[in-house]
Amino acid sequence: SDGVILEAAVYVSITTGKNEVDGWITKIAMVVRPKYFTSNEVSIHTTIDDLWVSFLGKVYDLTPLCNKYSGDLLLKPIIQAAGKDISHWFDDKTKDVRTHVDPITGCIVPYTPHGRFIHIPPPVPQSDWANDFGKPWWKDDDFCIGLLSQKTRFIRIINTLTSQEQTIEVCSEEILDEIQDRYMKYNSHARSYTWKYIGKNLEMMKTLEDNEVADDSEQFYKLGMDDDSFLPAIHIYFNDDLTEA
Repeated sequence: SDGVILEAAVYVSITTGKNEVDGWITKIAMVVRPKYFTSNEVSIHTTIDDLWVSFLGKVYDLTPLCNKYSGDLLLKPIIQAAGKDISHWFDDKTKDVRTHVDPITGCIVPYTPHGRFIHIPPPVPQSDWANDFGKPWWKDDDFCIGLLSQKTRFIRIINTLTSQEQTIEVCSEEILDEIQDRYMKYNSHARSYTWKYIGKNLEMMKTLEDNEVADDSEQFYKLGMDDDSFLPAIHIYFNDDLTEA
């Protein structure tokens, strides 16, 4: 936790000096994993009071932006895009809004076929347009809440104690510990279970693929088979210890 890191940093600063503390904290930060989201998770945040979008591989919570500019007509394209991927709004190389040559003026201007939106300048100079907002929202990492999974998959989790079974969608980039967090809403004691696949204990700090839990969904699709009937089944075994719950 932050408190533990802070206490350790104070201790290291006393014993080694600030430069080494900075290096130590940098190493700690490097092990912090990003949060991954599925497209389905993004798609349910579609109101002005809870608005997410994804673009260029990242997920953004634009609710604070909507609150700040509430009632502004320039919010309309963003609201219409709520819950969707808007990568086509941006240039993959520059990470900025796509541009085109205006057929009337011959000037290079932002390309916004769905309508001009917040932080996009007007097509012609206007005295009432304020450009003192700092970073445009699409370059402001404060809105970024994680990464969009490049590939998701479904797995079955079978509780051998209760015989309950859940099918959940997970991100292929997630390690088992993060998948366990997803499963917590079905079983609040999930951390008191040992997770196994075909009788083999799974390593919680590795992905499903690294644990040799193969994803054969594409092969089943090519063969015209119902892959839902062949989802990998992970069995969880109660450790008879609720101290971690």
